[in-house]
Amino acid sequence: MPHGYNGKILHVDLTKGTLTVETPPEQFYRTYMGGSAMGLYYILKEMPAGVDPLAPENVLTIFDSVTTGASISGQSRVNINAKSPISGGIGDSQGGGFFPAELKFAGFDGIVLKGKAAKPVYLWIKDGVAALKDASHLAGKLTGEVDSALKAELGDDKIEILQHGPAAEKGVLYSSMLSMSNRNNGRTGMGLVAASKNLKAVVVRGTQKPAIADQKSLTALNRMGPKEMPNNPDMDGLAKYGTASVVNPQHSMGTLPTRNYNEGAFEFAEDISGEKLYDEYLRGAAEGKQDKLGRDTCYACVVRCKRVVELGDGKYKVDHYYGGPEYETIGTFGSYCGIKDLAAISLANQITNMYAVDSIACGATIAFAMECFEKGIITKEQTGGIELKFGDADAMLQVLNEIVTASTPFGKLLGQGSERVAAVWGKGADECLITVKGAEAPAHMPQAKRSLALIYAVNPFGADHQSSEHDWMIEEGIASDLYMSRLALLGLNKTLEPMSLGAEKVKFAYLGEVFYSMLDTVELCQFVWGPGWTLYGPQETADMVKAVTGWDVNVDELMAVGERRLNLMRVFNAREGFDRKQDKLPKKFYKALQGEGPTAGIALTHEEVEFALDEYYKLAGWTNDGKPTKSQLEKLDLAWAGELI
Repeated sequence: MPHGYNGKILHVDLTKGTLTVETPPEQFYRTYMGGSAMGLYYILKEMPAGVDPLAPENVLTIFDSVTTGASISGQSRVNINAKSPISGGIGDSQGGGFFPAELKFAGFDGIVLKGKAAKPVYLWIKDGVAALKDASHLAGKLTGEVDSALKAELGDDKIEILQHGPAAEKGVLYSSMLSMSNRNNGRTGMGLVAASKNLKAVVVRGTQKPAIADQKSLTALNRMGPKEMPNNPDMDGLAKYGTASVVNPQHSMGTLPTRNYNEGAFEFAEDISGEKLYDEYLRGAAEGKQDKLGRDTCYACVVRCKRVVELGDGKYKVDHYYGGPEYETIGTFGSYCGIKDLAAISLANQITNMYAVDSIACGATIAFAMECFEKGIITKEQTGGIELKFGDADAMLQVLNEIVTASTPFGKLLGQGSERVAAVWGKGADECLITVKGAEAPAHMPQAKRSLALIYAVNPFGADHQSSEHDWMIEEGIASDLYMSRLALLGLNKTLEPMSLGAEKVKFAYLGEVFYSMLDTVELCQFVWGPGWTLYGPQETADMVKAVTGWDVNVDELMAVGERRLNLMRVFNAREGFDRKQDKLPKKFYKALQGEGPTAGIALTHEEVEFALDEYYKLAGWTNDGKPTKSQLEKLDLAWAGELI
């Protein structure tokens, strides 16, 4: 019998309304393990090349992994993949919460969806039985309203719901999928793909937990985590202050993107910090009950890094149901836009969750428009009369509402993302872009975190901050003994210069990316399982997979899983016409940063980035044009994928 997984994958043809169950062999699970790698297997097998991302032929996959639902922190993650309407390449999006574990308990390891339903439907799965149900009555409803309606309709408050929101129904390019109305599978437009298929939601409920091969070892690992948390300052800070705990450090290092990435330090960083959020904005802060009411968690996780904001008084009201802002949201709607009001930023977070849009893309697009306005590229004629200036919270919120509702020509245009907007406006608007493969860059600056310059360029679905380790952690004087001992298991033994992008930094970037790629396949939270600063390291990751599945895996085998995912993504992109030309950074990253702080005046150079690309492709075993070779694919047991390019 399988351990850790169900051995069942649900295939849904929305056009025909048919549902079938596949039971792959054990070796299939050990080879791909879940998440992106497993999703890509079906996408490449079942979707022809060159299809429109919003056509019925696009294949949408939703996958857990072999470890999802185990009783240990950081395993309740789910990956959504399809061809991205943003880039035209592979789309990839991770999210946490309770939906991933509940999907596993409902009897399936993943879902493969194709076609388009004749009318809106939702997929209802309970204890191994699946059915498509009419969702016409849910059209246009906010995510919280859909949650309430479905719980009442199905008579169960414990169901978990993964849905696209009303923004996707209005055609917002960077629409996402949400569970719990506050856990966001953002990035790459997966919500718009779901909406194009008339798939309103996936609803799951289950009571059967897969067997664990070695419960004693798993329990020992689980008990080790909480004991080690107080000894790990990174984890302890994350638990108390959430991801926003890095706002002040990013500012002090000059890596907090400010005013659309023109500066690396924000003079009002303290006002939008994790400490400020904890002290004044979390639910229960006034009564000193933040730890009970203002910190939420994912299934079985002790870290409790999720923020919950509640504001009943003041100018901006915020409902705790929609959670609270993470660091990225604070960055994009805060420092990107020059805004220091945490209440306004928290309301922006609520709006993105109510309508289900990616807060990174949305906030960054507004910041881009602000820069264009201040430079005179656009005027009030384009904005509909809005004085769209940096620092104006009300203007930001007005534009945000226009975007998610597509209620004005300006809002509808910005809903297509900054790269498409720049093509419409012209007049040098492209100089204001921070996009890679159409995706707006997250709040970690590659000008200062040099390895991210390479990762942003090569990542198959665009600039992403959670696709590799960040190199400031490996600088001399910063890297801890624990960090270096863990990195040694990946073949990394040296501290590195902060502003270098030489061969050793490329090696650090590549091997870190491979490890993170594995995490997005084994579906493990990168704040709990990681190659360095996290609660558990590479060896514990292998030990956990072994305890759950019974497979005698080691770190090297897990790294091979990460390589498979990366190679399958590059195969998909190559099949869609991508090569080295798409692995490029925006013009802004090559211009000196302005303002004050330690990174003022610095910039990337084309020479170092091109050198890094050459070195990266060699390490990956790809051509100098960035395409996987047949020999590399054969080495990874992916010979079948080599026939596709």
